[in-house]
Amino acid sequence: MDIWQLLRIEAMEQSQAEPYLASFLYATVLSHPSLERSLAFHLANKLANMTLLSTQLFSLFSETFSADTSIQVTMREDMKAFRERDPACTSYVHGMLNYKGFLACQAHRVSHRLWRQHRTGLALALQNRISEVFQVDIHPGAQVGKGMFLDHATGVVVGETATIGDNVSILHHVTLGGTGNRCMDRHPKVGNGVLIGAGATLLGPIKVGDGAKIGACTLVLIDVPCYCTAVGVPARIIRNTAAAVTPPPPCDFPGQSMDHTSEILDYVI
Repeated sequence: MDIWQLLRIEAMEQSQAEPYLASFLYATVLSHPSLERSLAFHLANKLANMTLLSTQLFSLFSETFSADTSIQVTMREDMKAFRERDPACTSYVHGMLNYKGFLACQAHRVSHRLWRQHRTGLALALQNRISEVFQVDIHPGAQVGKGMFLDHATGVVVGETATIGDNVSILHHVTLGGTGNRCMDRHPKVGNGVLIGAGATLLGPIKVGDGAKIGACTLVLIDVPCYCTAVGVPARIIRNTAAAVTPPPPCDFPGQSMDHTSEILDYVI
């Protein structure tokens, strides 16, 4: 069954189970013909202020979602990510309405499209508002792949020239930052299926390979090879020799399995 159909069924069940939420669920989900319109309406109400009016934001989001088929695909992959990777997520409708990491990521995709269209003033204004409301600060120039999961999301910072691959999971208080004041490429490049633990800081135009893992509170200033784990301040590399010989399937990458502890538990400082 399509995610939108599942989400509508969940919204109906929750509106019947909890009358206090019935009008909210109807206005935000059940009265809309598509996931794109529903999400546009919800984001517009979340992000509206005296500068960016809810009616203007609704038009911007709905037009962008309907015009860009790649965003339609990525938003559904992002929804699958939080539903499959977070045991605390009880439903699609709960995730879409309440997970600020998901909402911040979808709003960023709109700001990134504006950035590519050279509408930099609006893109930066939207970035600022996303940061104020969701405590997630992703520069509109940053490129984010599909299947992104920002777990808890508070305090996540991603710089302008950063790139993030598909099926990456990032916890709270993570920074993908630059070093110095150069205008050129200066932020990390994160591969597919990477897991970045809470409080980790990655600085400079370093590369983090597919299937890698960054331990909590780690400071990464060097490249992290595929399937390896970076731990410590500054980071040291733990190599997964078995994975180097026989690479795991993408579904077993830490960004999807959310495995924070294997290999790290055997680490000796």
